[in-house]
Amino acid sequence: MEKINTICLIDDDMIFRYLTQTIITKTHLVKDIDAFSNGLDAINFLKAVSVNDGKLPDIILLDLFMPIMDGWGFLKEYEKLQPKLSKKIPIYIVTSSIDPADIQKSKAINLVIDFIVKPMTKETFLQIMHSHTTNKFH
Repeated sequence: MEKINTICLIDDDMIFRYLTQTIITKTHLVKDIDAFSNGLDAINFLKAVSVNDGKLPDIILLDLFMPIMDGWGFLKEYEKLQPKLSKKIPIYIVTSSIDPADIQKSKAINLVIDFIVKPMTKETFLQIMHSHTTNKFH
């Protein structure tokens, strides 16, 4: 499987971030992981590196329920920012929500590739990587 440079992990749950980073690291498929505890910090980071292709993540893993700016707020801001980015970044929602309304809402957003219910497993992550490297979003 092809390796990628960077994943952006946006989730306020410290334990989930730690476990997911551990899973990702153990696959040896990702060079760097940029982790953020809310959508606003992640948006500010993306704005700061918007023209630097090497700093932009290859994949975004996004939680829906966070303080300061939740996943929906992030998606709204990202939609405005996306045309200014030097590449397209696939977004995977990774959440504890099983609400059909959240699933439907996410499917209506073109930027969202998939809706994944926590926890993140190695198998799930490998499926994301397989999908990413075979579909080539950039």
